[in-house]
Amino acid sequence: MNSVNRYFSNIGKGFWTVMVGMKVTMRHLFTPAVTVQYPDARMAIPERGRNRLYVNMDDCIGCNQCGMACPVDCITIETAKSLPTEDLGTTSTGQKKRLWVTQFDIDFAKCCYCGLCVPPCPTECIYMTDVYEFSEYNRNNLIYNFTTLTAEEAAAKTQQAREAEKEAAAKKAAAAAAAAAQKAAQAAKAVASTPPAPAIQPASPVAAANSKSEPAKTTRPGAQEDSGNSAVSSEQSVSAIEKPAEAAVNKDNTKDSAN
Repeated sequence: MNSVNRYFSNIGKGFWTVMVGMKVTMRHLFTPAVTVQYPDARMAIPERGRNRLYVNMDDCIGCNQCGMACPVDCITIETAKSLPTEDLGTTSTGQKKRLWVTQFDIDFAKCCYCGLCVPPCPTECIYMTDVYEFSEYNRNNLIYNFTTLTAEEAAAKTQQAREAEKEAAAKKAAAAAAAAAQKAAQAAKAVASTPPAPAIQPASPVAAANSKSEPAKTTRPGAQEDSGNSAVSSEQSVSAIEKPAEAAVNKDNTKDSAN
C-alpha cells in the first residue's frame, strides 16, 4: 500500500470511529427531552439513599457509639449522670436511660454522608433521611443541635452531676478514713492485751568471768573413751621419759663399783 492509499484509509477509519462514538448521542438527538420542573416536581429518592441525618432523642442513651464511629468527627456528644432519684424513662427498645444528654451536635459541613454512624447505635435512634435540601450561606447554620434540653437546663444538669460526684468522693474518703481508724484501734487493742515478756536478769560479774575464762566444751559419742585413752597415752609417755633416766643412773652406779 502506497502512501496515498494509507492516507485516505486513515481518514475513513477516523470518520467511522466518530460515528461509533456518537451512536448514543444520535439515538437521543431526535427523542423529545424530559425536564423535571424542579422544585415543583422532584425525582424519586432511592430507598437507601444517604442524605441528612436525624436523631430521635427519646431513644438516645448518650453512649457516643456514633461519635466514635464517625471518621471526620462531626458528631459532638456530652452527657451528665442522673441522680438515683431521677427517672429518665426507657427507650423504645426497653433500655433504661441513665444519662442526661446535654449536647448532641452534628456539623453537616463536615459530614461525608458515609452512614458509618448508623449501624453502631444500640437503640437505632440515628438514621439517614431523604432530606437533601439544606444548603446555607453561613457554615454555622449547618451545625444541628438535637438535644431537647435548653442551655440553662443542660448547665444545671452538669452542675448537679459534678456536685453528686464530689459528694460521693467525700463519702468514699470518709469511709476509708473510718476503716483505717478502726483498724488502728484494733491493732492498739491487740497490743494492749498481749502480756509483757519476762525481764532478763543480768548475769553476775563472777559468772560472766568464769564463762569467759572456761572454753566451750563439746560432747560427742565416745568422748569418755577418748579421754581415757588420752590419759593412758600420757602415762605411757611419762614412763618412756623416766626409763632412759633410770638407765643412766644405773650406768653411773656400775662405773663407780668397778673403780
